[in-house]
Amino acid sequence: MKIIKLNAIDSTNTYLINLAKKESLKDPTIIVTNSQTQGRGQQGANWQSVSQQSLTFSVFKAYNGLSANAISSIAFLVSLGVSKALKKLLIPSVEIKWPNDIMSHSKKITGILIENQVKLGEIVSSVIGIGINVNEVKFNNLPQATSMRLETGVVYNLDEVLHTVVEGVLKELENIQTKPISEIKSTYEAILFKKEMISVFETQQGIRFNGIIKGVTDSGELKVENEDEVLTTYQLKEIKMLF
Repeated sequence: MKIIKLNAIDSTNTYLINLAKKESLKDPTIIVTNSQTQGRGQQGANWQSVSQQSLTFSVFKAYNGLSANAISSIAFLVSLGVSKALKKLLIPSVEIKWPNDIMSHSKKITGILIENQVKLGEIVSSVIGIGINVNEVKFNNLPQATSMRLETGVVYNLDEVLHTVVEGVLKELENIQTKPISEIKSTYEAILFKKEMISVFETQQGIRFNGIIKGVTDSGELKVENEDEVLTTYQLKEIKMLF
C-alpha cells in the first residue's frame, strides 16, 4: 500500500486519475490531502472539508479481468467497507443512504465518489474518493451533517481512521470476482437508509411524491413504491430523497 500525503490540491480524485494516466501506479495507491479546494460529490455536489479535522482521500484500485457489469458491485462493496470500518470505530447507527452516502443517526458522516476506468468491456481500475467528517464540531449551513466526534464524543487520530477505512474497503473489494451479486446486494440492502419507510422524493422535473424504498436492482438503481403501490426504479440523477 502506497500513501501519498499532499498539503493542498483541487481534488484527490482528479489528481489520482491524472497520475494514473501518466504512470503505472502501485495497487493500491492512496492520495491524502490536508485541504481540498474543489472536492466533488455525487450529482456535482461540492464536498466541504476542514484541514486537520476531516479526512479527504482517494484510493486507486486496479482489477484484472473484471467485467464492466461489476460497476454496481464496486459501489455496494465500497459502501459496505466504509460502513463496517465506521462500526469498528464504534460509530453508532451506521446506514447507507443510496447510492453511497454513509449516515449516523440519520445525518451524513461520509461521502463517496467512485470513478471507474473501463477499457474494452472491462473495468481496469477505480478511483474511490472518500470524505469523512472526523473531528468537526460545527457545520455551517449543513443541518444534516454530523461527524465522528459529534456522534461519540471522541477525538480521533486521522491516520488511524484512514488506515481502518482503507483496509475495510480493500477487504470488501477482495471478494468482487467471487461473491454473487445477490449476496452483495442483500448485505447492502440490510443497512439501507429509510428502507421500508415513507420518505419524500423529488424527480429531475421537480415533482415531489411520497414513496417507500423497497431496495435496489442488481445494476444499482433505487426501487421506490409510490402511494398507488406502483414500483419504479430510478437511476442516480433521476431522483433524490428530501429530508
